[in-house]
Amino acid sequence: MESRYEPAEIEGKWQKTWAELGLDQTPTNSNQPKFYALSMFPYPSGNLHVGHTRNYVITDVIARLKRMQGYRVLQPLGWDAFGLPAENAAIERGIHPAKWTYKNIAHMKEQLRPLGLSIDWSREVTTCSPDYYKWTQWIFLQFFKQGLASQREAAVNWDPIDQTVLANEQVDNEGRSWRSGAKVERKLLRQWFLKITDYAEELLNDLEKLSGWPERVKLMQANWIGKSVGAYLEFPIVGMEEKIGVFTTRPDTVYGVSYVVLAPEHPLTPKITTAQQKAAVDAFIQQVAQESELERTAEDRPKQGIPTGGKAINPFTGEEIPIWIADYVLYEYGTGAVMGVPAHDARDFKFAQAKQLPIKEVIVPKEQDSAASKIEKAYTETGILVNSDQFNQMDSVEAKSAIIEYAEKQGWGKAKVQYRLRDWLISRQRYWGAPIPVIHCPNCGTVPVPDEDLPVQLPEDIEFTGRGLSPLAQLESWVNVPCPSCGTPAKRETDTMDTFIDSSWYFLRYPDANNDQQAFDPAKTNDWMPVDQYVGGIEHAILHLLYSRFFTKVLRDCGLLNFDEPFRHLLTQGMVQNTAYKNPVSGKYIPPAEVDSDNPKDPETGEPLQVFYEKMSKSKYNGIPPEEVISKYGADTARMNILFKAPPEKDLEWDDADVEGQFRFLNRVWRLAVEFAAGAADYSAATPQELTKTEKDLRRAIHTAIKEVSEDLEGEYQFNTAVSELMKLSNALADASCKDSPVYAEGIETLIKMLAPFAPHIAEELWHAIGYSESVHMQSWPPFDSAALIADEITLVIQIKGKTRGTIQVPAQADKQALEKYARESEVAKRHIEGKEIKKVIVVPGKLVNFVVV
Repeated sequence: MESRYEPAEIEGKWQKTWAELGLDQTPTNSNQPKFYALSMFPYPSGNLHVGHTRNYVITDVIARLKRMQGYRVLQPLGWDAFGLPAENAAIERGIHPAKWTYKNIAHMKEQLRPLGLSIDWSREVTTCSPDYYKWTQWIFLQFFKQGLASQREAAVNWDPIDQTVLANEQVDNEGRSWRSGAKVERKLLRQWFLKITDYAEELLNDLEKLSGWPERVKLMQANWIGKSVGAYLEFPIVGMEEKIGVFTTRPDTVYGVSYVVLAPEHPLTPKITTAQQKAAVDAFIQQVAQESELERTAEDRPKQGIPTGGKAINPFTGEEIPIWIADYVLYEYGTGAVMGVPAHDARDFKFAQAKQLPIKEVIVPKEQDSAASKIEKAYTETGILVNSDQFNQMDSVEAKSAIIEYAEKQGWGKAKVQYRLRDWLISRQRYWGAPIPVIHCPNCGTVPVPDEDLPVQLPEDIEFTGRGLSPLAQLESWVNVPCPSCGTPAKRETDTMDTFIDSSWYFLRYPDANNDQQAFDPAKTNDWMPVDQYVGGIEHAILHLLYSRFFTKVLRDCGLLNFDEPFRHLLTQGMVQNTAYKNPVSGKYIPPAEVDSDNPKDPETGEPLQVFYEKMSKSKYNGIPPEEVISKYGADTARMNILFKAPPEKDLEWDDADVEGQFRFLNRVWRLAVEFAAGAADYSAATPQELTKTEKDLRRAIHTAIKEVSEDLEGEYQFNTAVSELMKLSNALADASCKDSPVYAEGIETLIKMLAPFAPHIAEELWHAIGYSESVHMQSWPPFDSAALIADEITLVIQIKGKTRGTIQVPAQADKQALEKYARESEVAKRHIEGKEIKKVIVVPGKLVNFVVV
């Protein structure tokens, strides 16, 4: 065996051996407990940097550990391969999205391979492959059959020059198209929605079941679902039969409603607008159509509005009140209308002041029994009702239910629970996504594509211009088909699905990834699910995780799954940061290769650069390809640095000096094992009773390490402190004077076994070097012997008047009387108390004896 540690010579060798032995294949033996370890699958953007690999290394350590602990482990990986970047590449470079995507997948797999990840690649899924999206389409049709998928009008971002729909990320911060530069408009189009709101209450309540999730993620989901308890109230429109419905959490303020506001795009807006106001209202609607949702709802922006001329009646007071339209009311949210109570809502107060609308106080603090003569600001706290007819002097909290009950009796409204969560808009007017599998027939309406005709495949002969409607809508040979029900000429749906659909069920496919007859065999998927450990970025805390939970519950209700939640434990790993150089004047980032790190200046302008740590990314020029680190130090060092530098949920600052430190540690372990292998003897079994003090101390260090590392790798994983414990054990072995003892052999074997999940290649090499032929990854995790931690002797501190003067070794079981005797007889004490009077002796069992002398 080589005396020097040369990662390049061992890592490829063992990866080949593991593949030949099938060590990474998923076991089918169901006698063992299961463990499903999963990393969120990557988008094949083309290049990985070290930051991306943190996710996969963390999951791999967990998977390798669980195998050694006796679990059958499933650790797959695949590709979230549909999406906008591939289509943009087609427009900009003339390369087909499929070709661009598969080329990137091949490159990224080649980048991942050297890391030694124990992934079962036989279960790889690629969401843009027809054999995957066939089942995405099939699942969509299950939603359709359950009444959970439907089409209705909704606003989209519209580029008036290119005449095309834009995703939010294609609109810049000035509200302009990324391609044409045109001011983006809001336009109504028929869109497909999934009725996630039907599951809002269960999605909210079941967060309590997720004890293995970070609290902040559960809070983010709860806030996104946004449950509000209140009332639905209706305001009749003067001169019309229609009524304006609003939802409010403050029915106690209804007597203070002095106006109502509609969304500009509300269907009632043109009906209630008077002839005198029509021109102004139309101009305002056109102006608002050019604003994004973010612009319209921004807190720090003045609210814009205009009267329609129409009037409504507040049924509680009988008063006529004006109907306005305003930019801050969105038709997609709630009822698309709100009631204005300026005395008790800060936004309404500002709006009413700006527009000179009446402000009527109906709640006052409990110590005040009547309305104020002048209102300086909105009063939003609880209090006592005034100016509210029969509810005057009632506590405002009690008044809520009393007013709702009164409204129900009068037919003016009812109690209602509302959610911030909207139905999920899944339509995309783009090519590179799963086609929505329905056909629009003039006779039969919307007809699902029959199961036997799935998948509805994306056509290959497509021209990508970035202009006009979806590329699919422009291909008549693909659009025009006979209705599957009646044979009448009909048209395919030309929208494709949001790519979040693909990632909302991929984890259900892995347990049965090669099934060409079903999306998955329920028996296999129910056996492996839920995922025991899910690892991914905090940026997916809301949408991806929420949609995956929704899909799981729907498919459960379809009889396909027998569990409620898809992910038992969630680890949201922090980002990997690296040094970035930025010109503060131009805002441009400068590649490190062009900068003198000792005197960082812009190479073009000579201006001083800002230097700071920022998330690794292509646009910041600070991403480090994994192969760069691996070629210099090896995969095991790269893995160890990723794991040691910071707790997994915290951000990690990449530093070459830290990488060097891990490389040195692995070299120390290498030398320990090589020296041990060179002098290895045939040890006779020794029982703990026969051990010398030195051996007992070493065995205590070994089993302390087993205990600490095992605890660090349970529950909330603390890989950084686990690696620290491995370093301590390595130091204890290096310092041990009993290198010819069976205890030392136990220590070397224990160190190699516990190192195996972290640094799999060096552990395998050293395991074979010390005489074993079977893989270290097939060994059991070292068992912890609590008896080894019990010390025969302890170190007793001797103090004189509270000052430590020395230590002695004493039997661990000695009582207070014996400890005082040992201390008095010690050379340390004799030196300091001889000829002096001992006034008091303080004994702290197991720690110290303190003599107070005069």
